[in-house]
Amino acid sequence: MDPRPDLSDEEIGMRAFQVRKEKAVERSLERLRQGLKNTWSLLSQKDIADLSWVIGELWAYEKRADWEDLHFSKLTPEDVQAIIKMGRELRDSPHNSVETLERIGDIVRSRSV
Repeated sequence: MDPRPDLSDEEIGMRAFQVRKEKAVERSLERLRQGLKNTWSLLSQKDIADLSWVIGELWAYEKRADWEDLHFSKLTPEDVQAIIKMGRELRDSPHNSVETLERIGDIVRSRSV
């Protein structure tokens, strides 16, 4: 007997997507923290929450093969501040979301070479 008859395949798929996204964000934040070293401690909890959100949006937007080529550990504190700022703008005004996510991806890609 199915232990979860109340869950549809679509709901299971959406949950699996969320779990993969959360794991990708956790890995990215950990690499970023290691790369920033002492500078990481200058970020507020709100900064980290906003950064986490925008990295999740970037993960959902990027092709998987491209995502694997992004190296968050190489971002500078200035890069991180720019990403946080763009993420906040994106959350407040999502009408330019593709353009904003492209710009954020470009920042990370520029450090990933």
